[in-house]
Amino acid sequence: MAPASLKRCGLFKYTTAVNKPQNDKTSALIAQNRRARHDYFIEDRYEAGLALQGWEVKSMRAGRAQLTEGYVYLRNGEAFLFGAHFAPLNSASTHVLADPARTRKLLMNRSELDRLIGYVEREGYTLVPLELYWKNGRAKLRVGLAKGKKQHDKRASEKDRDWERHKGRVLRGR
Repeated sequence: MAPASLKRCGLFKYTTAVNKPQNDKTSALIAQNRRARHDYFIEDRYEAGLALQGWEVKSMRAGRAQLTEGYVYLRNGEAFLFGAHFAPLNSASTHVLADPARTRKLLMNRSELDRLIGYVEREGYTLVPLELYWKNGRAKLRVGLAKGKKQHDKRASEKDRDWERHKGRVLRGR
């Protein structure tokens, strides 16, 4: 134990690295929507909180969330996540009716919502969920402001991706 005089003047600090959480991005990631990057050009990204029920948090901690069929829509100046699937656990509460595909409210700043409403209504953009992750013990959703790809755009993206993969193989072989 440190003397009281050292504690008061700030020369003695307790540091413990035993229970520090890992800042590894892969450990914080819950679910990812890879389909969105294939179907859309992602112009900008926003971070949003989620209004969740207790059983949904438990299922996310167990890794049972899917964003592949989800999308974000704006109604009455608020953003909602629609179509995302959070599978309830078998040990969920008996008195709570778990709806895996319920609509969840997104928590965003008013200025961000106003900007997004302008893009979606006037300029033809859409909002897609990109990834679900933990940040400081809270679930966050990364939302992408996106434009839809045409079929020829998808083929061009796939061709570029294949070329990069082939180029990497050739350079490694030398």
